[in-house]
Amino acid sequence: MTTSTITASTNPFQSKTPKPTTPFHYHQYLSSSSPLTTTTNPKHSLRAQSTNNHIEPNLTTPTIPNVDQPLLTLLKQRKTEEAWLTYTQSLHLPNPTCLSRLVSQLSYQNTKQSLTRAQSILRRLRELRQLHCLDANSLGLLAVSAAKAGHTLYAVSIIKSMLKSGYLPHVKAWSAVVSRLAASADDGPTEAHKLFMSVTRRIRRFADPGLATDMRPDTAAYNAVLNACANLGDTRKFVQVFDEMPEFGAKPDVLTYNILIKLCARVDRRDLLVFVLEKIIDEGIVPCVTTLHSLVAAYVGFNDLETAEKLIQAMREGRRDICKILRDSNYHSDMEDSDSDSEYRTSVDEEVFKKLLPKYVIPNDNDPPMFPKSYSPDTRMYTILMKGYMKVGRASDVVRMLEAMRHESDVASHPDHVTYTTVVSALVKVGSMERARQVLAEMARVGVSANRVTYNVLLKGYCQQLQVDKAKELINEMLNNGEIEPDVISYNIIIDGCILIDDSTGALAYFNEMRVRGIAPSKVSYTTLMKAFALAGQPKLVQKVFDEMEKDSRVKVDLVAWNMLVEGYCRKGLIEETKRIVEKMRDNGFYPDVATYGSLANGIALARKPGEALILWSEIKERLEGGEKGEISSPSPPLKPDEGLLDTLAEVCVRAAFFKKALEIVVCMEEYGISPKKIKYTRIYVEMHSKMFTSKHASRARQERRSERKRAAEAFKFWLGLPNSYYGSEWRLEPVNEDLAL
Repeated sequence: MTTSTITASTNPFQSKTPKPTTPFHYHQYLSSSSPLTTTTNPKHSLRAQSTNNHIEPNLTTPTIPNVDQPLLTLLKQRKTEEAWLTYTQSLHLPNPTCLSRLVSQLSYQNTKQSLTRAQSILRRLRELRQLHCLDANSLGLLAVSAAKAGHTLYAVSIIKSMLKSGYLPHVKAWSAVVSRLAASADDGPTEAHKLFMSVTRRIRRFADPGLATDMRPDTAAYNAVLNACANLGDTRKFVQVFDEMPEFGAKPDVLTYNILIKLCARVDRRDLLVFVLEKIIDEGIVPCVTTLHSLVAAYVGFNDLETAEKLIQAMREGRRDICKILRDSNYHSDMEDSDSDSEYRTSVDEEVFKKLLPKYVIPNDNDPPMFPKSYSPDTRMYTILMKGYMKVGRASDVVRMLEAMRHESDVASHPDHVTYTTVVSALVKVGSMERARQVLAEMARVGVSANRVTYNVLLKGYCQQLQVDKAKELINEMLNNGEIEPDVISYNIIIDGCILIDDSTGALAYFNEMRVRGIAPSKVSYTTLMKAFALAGQPKLVQKVFDEMEKDSRVKVDLVAWNMLVEGYCRKGLIEETKRIVEKMRDNGFYPDVATYGSLANGIALARKPGEALILWSEIKERLEGGEKGEISSPSPPLKPDEGLLDTLAEVCVRAAFFKKALEIVVCMEEYGISPKKIKYTRIYVEMHSKMFTSKHASRARQERRSERKRAAEAFKFWLGLPNSYYGSEWRLEPVNEDLAL
């Protein structure tokens, strides 16, 4: 059965599971309800301010204390399951105390079922416009539970709505959400910083700081937002947040400086790592093993495996002069690339690091500080080094290190599931799938349990090798095993595998199977399925997937999704429809990027509309990095074109005899270090324009226009390397649309 047959008769998104619910927003309902007075216990206060216009909640059925007493008793006895059953069987809405306790206890259980139950209570209260019946603790616990379960957007909506509605979330609640956001992909770190700033702004508004004591950020909260800044590689935001810590009585700890190590790695400041380490020791903070993990990971990230090996070997020997080893490494590195390094340093936010690491500015001739104690390398450290070997293609070293770890006397250095997964990844990377599968079998033999990541690595390897049948066998094995079930990543991999073998029907089948199993699609799931339909030449199905993605409150439509929608229509040459999509894309705050323009250029070439190519090239010129005169006239962000985009536009212009524009494009290609395909353009020129002439009887104005085109053609011939006398002296440009002539 073909994909078109499926879509003609059924809804490709039809599923037995109910549609996802939209995350609630408290302010939509609390704004219309009566404000509550502040409770007597400030730790459990619902609102920041009290009011004299207090009106009791208007419940559907008047609350009778005797009716709620059995439920309250069960909650006090921590019999949450029985309390839930009592709640579901009750014909009236329990009082706020019972509701808050029930939501709190369900959230505290941290299970999928308990979270669903807690959310159902909120949905009921939302429908009754009684969300104000819940106190700050219950809402905060629900936010934490949702964040731990991976429902980050839902958790964020709770905290934001609490802030907007006057609730005071506990620091442990809102900082847990910031922490999850900081580690999220896409714009998660940016949103984490925004949420942190919203909370601190709110706290500063209190005339009496004591009212918001439990809301004030602590060191853990600051570490969460500093981690977001490090993930962004934003040094200025990092130092701004770091400088605010004393205001709230928070002191940097070892984790704070571990995050600073990450920041240095993100902004390519290998030379600063040792200064962070010395700063930790100078502050009287004892480095932890995670500090050393971060250092090894940083050097591996810089592909400086030699220093990473020296660091681990020094630990094996029980040495405490780690700072000296890293200083020596810096010295040798500076000697090798002193010119480029000094030039680079002038372009980085030097003032930020001068503030964070004074020793970096004022060199200390004293001996480097010694570690307060020695550390032994552990499994994680060896595994990080193995990942470095894998990164540079040293698969044999990965396998050798696995053997060495097996024979270590210290059990803390023996390989674990992450180590074995790294070995599997290394073997998959070099295409050795049989050996990778043998490692999986060996894990079972030695009693190290494989996890879902291990299986996903194997799945991806099979798909990359186009062994999709074996990938399907592996995913069936996961389903039948029962211990390790496929997740959304597993399904994304197999869907992409189906696309690689042009099996859009299989991709759709796995997408729907994932939904039937209750696994929520991710952004990658939607965009991968859109890719399948785009490649199959079915733009309407691409549009349907996109529309479904917009409705799913658990994901955000991003630029990748928009680009895939553009690609779907461009592959059919539907330029007018594509232009409308691009306009809508801009209206939603997304600027076209190289991928967008590349799809448009291919669509224009397919539709044979060279005039559209001229319009597109004009827009691209405005967005080139720095513009033609060093300034960007367009409000859109600067653009760095790639070879595919410029080559397609150049070919369209050559075919349409727009030689002046073709020369502009090839000059642009050369400026960006892209070699134009002269042989291809020469072939097109000879095939299409070898009989160009201008009639002697044409009007003077037309002859002048033709003369200008002839000069452009002569210039293009000169660039191609063709002699100017290659053709006869009589010229005519054809076929060329008169309205599109330049």
